[in-house]
Amino acid sequence: MDTGPLVIRSDRMVDIDAGEIVESATIVVEGDRITDVNPSTLPSNARVIDLGDMTLLPGLMDMEVNLMMGGPGERGGRTAVSDTPADKLLRGTVNARTTLLAGFTTVRNLGLFMPTGGLLLDVSLGRAIERGWMIGPRIVPAGHAITPLGGHLDPTMFEGLAPGIMTLSVEEGQANGIDEVRRAVRYQIKYGAKVIKVCASGGIMSHTGPAGAQQYSTDELRAITDEAHRAGLKVAAHAHGDDGIRAAIEVGIDCIEHGSLMSDDTLALAKSRGTFLVATTYLADGMDLTRAAPALQAKAAEVFPRAREMVSKAIQADLLVCCGTDAPAIPHGQNAKELTALVDRGASPLFALRAATTTAARLIDADDRARLAPGLLADIIAVPGNPLTDISVCEDVQFVCKGGEVFKHPASFADNLMTP
Repeated sequence: MDTGPLVIRSDRMVDIDAGEIVESATIVVEGDRITDVNPSTLPSNARVIDLGDMTLLPGLMDMEVNLMMGGPGERGGRTAVSDTPADKLLRGTVNARTTLLAGFTTVRNLGLFMPTGGLLLDVSLGRAIERGWMIGPRIVPAGHAITPLGGHLDPTMFEGLAPGIMTLSVEEGQANGIDEVRRAVRYQIKYGAKVIKVCASGGIMSHTGPAGAQQYSTDELRAITDEAHRAGLKVAAHAHGDDGIRAAIEVGIDCIEHGSLMSDDTLALAKSRGTFLVATTYLADGMDLTRAAPALQAKAAEVFPRAREMVSKAIQADLLVCCGTDAPAIPHGQNAKELTALVDRGASPLFALRAATTTAARLIDADDRARLAPGLLADIIAVPGNPLTDISVCEDVQFVCKGGEVFKHPASFADNLMTP
């Protein structure tokens, strides 16, 4: 393998910080890092990839996925009970590849809610990708989501299963009361979780009653947050309802997932506290509800219009909104549709791009990516057209480089590979 410098050229690139297009882009990569941008001279031993009429962007980030679910061969509830942990992990390898090739080089895998014998499958998947055993995005794993008995992320509640089926241990995230939630969090941290996911309110696609009902007590949420923060980890809370969202913010939870029914007062509180919002707003447009139970379809019909309005208000308030899809609630590989949905709710294309780059990087405390600048990770993608005027071009990623390794390229790539 040629280990010399790599030079990537294109007609344009996006300066995320300045919010503008830079014409005639040249990026020099050595190892896994960008070493120079638009230099006056190139290294003599460099390999040059000339992408021509393309726009370079930093690799995009999705802050809510579940790679162990969905993808090829998914059979709804049957898969949940028929797949072994090994099956789920292998399923994750396919979905990880799909996600990377869609231009998403970093993801948060936000909480398993399935029996695994205590194994943190997303930690293992992330480790395998880091070791080069398979291809996929960089993964920030949550291990098992922390959920109360009968809560939204209790897996029995999605299909209304009888007792004794798909029961979870405390280590697998089903925890009640202060002592159990502390133990559940400590277990995830012990075995490699880098973020903690908690279920703070009901959900739309589960038989848990109203989507907005607070499910963990405020004291339980406080204990979860205390355990995570003392270990240096952030907490993400699944929360649709205003009571659960407000309780989560007040105890110091760092990020709200969905936030569908957030009131104006609670939105102002989130703004004042610097709480992040992963709005997953494309769900309200693109989620397939045709096979959902009538009661769940009714919840979606009530919640989704209000969720769209909330996201528009969050954008207007300049909340810290991050890109997140909740894939496979929308199919893996369609992650960029979230950016289009944000623009449909009133965001500028630049706001949407930052939601998937610099704002997301702030959420995960990653100062080594999200921009095309010297010293940062060489996570680089290319799209046709100008994403600052047409965000939908991010749905057509034609080139993907992660850590200096090219994983996807246009058909004309071989013709454009040359020496300086």
